[in-house]
Amino acid sequence: MSATLGALLRQLQPEWSISLFERLDAAAAESSDPWNNAGTGHSALCELNYSPQNPDGTVDISKAVDINERFQVSRQFWSYGVQNGLLGEPSRFINPIPHVSFVHGEDNVRYLRARYDALAPHPLFEGMEYIDSPDEFARRLPLMARGRDYSDPVALNWTDAGTDIDFGSLTSELLAYLGRTGVDLAFGHEVLDLSKQSDGQWLVRVRNVRTRQTRTLISRFVFVGAGGGALPLLQKAGIKEAKGFGGFPVSGQFFRSTNPELIGQHHAKVYGKAAVGAPPMSVPHLDTRVIKGRNGLLFGPYAGWTPKFLKDGKNTDLFKSIRPDNLFSLLGVGVTELSLTKYLISELLKSEAGRVETLGEFVPRAKGKDWELITAGQRVQVIRRKGLGGVLEFGTAVIAAGDGTIAGLLGASPGASTGVSAMIDVLQRCFPNEYEGWTPKLREMVPSLGVKLSENTELFREVWSWTSKTLNLDTAGVAAPAQV
Repeated sequence: MSATLGALLRQLQPEWSISLFERLDAAAAESSDPWNNAGTGHSALCELNYSPQNPDGTVDISKAVDINERFQVSRQFWSYGVQNGLLGEPSRFINPIPHVSFVHGEDNVRYLRARYDALAPHPLFEGMEYIDSPDEFARRLPLMARGRDYSDPVALNWTDAGTDIDFGSLTSELLAYLGRTGVDLAFGHEVLDLSKQSDGQWLVRVRNVRTRQTRTLISRFVFVGAGGGALPLLQKAGIKEAKGFGGFPVSGQFFRSTNPELIGQHHAKVYGKAAVGAPPMSVPHLDTRVIKGRNGLLFGPYAGWTPKFLKDGKNTDLFKSIRPDNLFSLLGVGVTELSLTKYLISELLKSEAGRVETLGEFVPRAKGKDWELITAGQRVQVIRRKGLGGVLEFGTAVIAAGDGTIAGLLGASPGASTGVSAMIDVLQRCFPNEYEGWTPKLREMVPSLGVKLSENTELFREVWSWTSKTLNLDTAGVAAPAQV
């Protein structure tokens, strides 16, 4: 998010001075690292929690359409970046991978058919297929088919237009562009404090984590894109807009395949349904990854828990974030989110054999020796004040001060996939005097700016063709892997 905002500002106001501080020694080594997330270009093609079923059996696709719209904005900016030297070879960070929704059981099959009927006629979801034939299932997903008992009916929503994204590589390329254009990139530097001055500017105190030396600088605008570390910094800034917000940390683990034969038998991102009572973040998925030109395979997530707000954080992070203004929000969530508590306890108690058994829903003949357990990025879910208590949210939230001098990003999924639209939102909210003058340049970067592509089919087809060609995402002629 920070790299995206920096790149946008560099294009809009190249003469502005920009400094970026990263507490780690490498770019994108926390949640954006390719093995710390699923790498899904979240466009609601396969994620079932974005298309819930109504009590009457119909499917609500409004959230799916909104997320897809936002992903189209990211595709356009990345295409502009490739054409104008901000980004390099597209295959370094984005590759075409089918996105697939997978269910089993009669009730779930009926739901998936209703989902297909709702989404397939929509222009943003054109090309989606509904598959309930065991033979076709086996042809397209051989790894998932071997050993499967089809007396339990299965169904798929299949879309060839999905993507796998290496957000670590994407972030590194954007930061490299910023460095080439004179941005001060300071790795191994931790922001300790933010304090507003009488003239409305911000004093930022930074420490070199190696030498322990501190320095201060003055900035007219601050963006806090620190992942799980964003909430504590926004609290230190003391802005009223951050009051009442809390954070609930959840760590994720994945099985990563170590067997090249298995990796070669699967070429898709396959998302299932979360278990009854489980939170959206628990949706199981079997994902093909493309990292540095090589395919990988992961399955998860398996949830864990730690009070750290960052993978490289401290065990005191959660407790230090508790303030009088968010105490009741946190307590309220503790009462209302009993299903989350139950889910986390069950996950923490799960043995390796239990994890393999969960994997067996997707890979019936899974063997533990073919997989290794890795710890992914730390996620801090947003707790927002509601009434006298609080509510847990599983999306992202942009917090901006009323005077536009500081903004920050909280939350997780769908995260970076919708990052460009989120950062354009920051520009609009924090730079109201400049935004109108920026609009022509923004439209050069994002031709659909201000237009709902779902309501303008002609423009959608135009930008889709442009981004598919520029990002080398044309899937015409891409065959499914042969059954082994």
